[in-house]
Amino acid sequence: MTVCCKPYIAIIGDVKNSRKIPNRNEIQTKLRTVLDELNEKYKNEIASNFMITLGDEFQGLLHSGKFTLDMILTIERKMYPICFRFGIGVGEICTTINRDIPLGADGPAYHMARAMITEIKQSENKNKRTMVHMKIWIENQNDINMLINSTFSLCAAVQSRWTERQREVIYNYLDSMESQRDLAQRMGINQSSINKKLTTSHFYTFQNAMETVTHVLKDIEAYRYV
Repeated sequence: MTVCCKPYIAIIGDVKNSRKIPNRNEIQTKLRTVLDELNEKYKNEIASNFMITLGDEFQGLLHSGKFTLDMILTIERKMYPICFRFGIGVGEICTTINRDIPLGADGPAYHMARAMITEIKQSENKNKRTMVHMKIWIENQNDINMLINSTFSLCAAVQSRWTERQREVIYNYLDSMESQRDLAQRMGINQSSINKKLTTSHFYTFQNAMETVTHVLKDIEAYRYV
């Protein structure tokens, strides 16, 4: 199923329990570095650079949806064990867009991203059984929204069961893009151990689910004005 629309993709990230983090300045510095790396790596896909807007929050605006989850999952990996909420809004931007600074831009895309952050917080406060830290809302695509958000919830449930050692292997595997053999040699363990951890953690199920969502999002692209 594809999405026939030409909006922008707004991402708002929010640090969970930021007031309880003892080294907040250090975490902010690290987050700023990670966001700068994303701004450089994906500069052709970014309409307005990722930037920390508040002490515990950041935002960015994308032309294209095809790398949306890559960016979010990179932030999760690079910043672990710091946990985030991610709100994704897909819709119009009604104001002038500043490539260097996302502040000041406004429109339905940001409104929906903010609404998704609020829904996640409300779910946490009500101690609902649904486990989610990322939600999306695409304008006028209710059925697709429900399917994607259900997928995000299932993926979050899979992630929550990863042991620290499984997570270490998974994150190394994703960051390095090495073969299992090369990764095993670098980590000083057997290839069979790498394969076992990827399999028992249901990593491939998680990966396939995220790739399916990416397949939907890649068709979303804003008009680019020169």
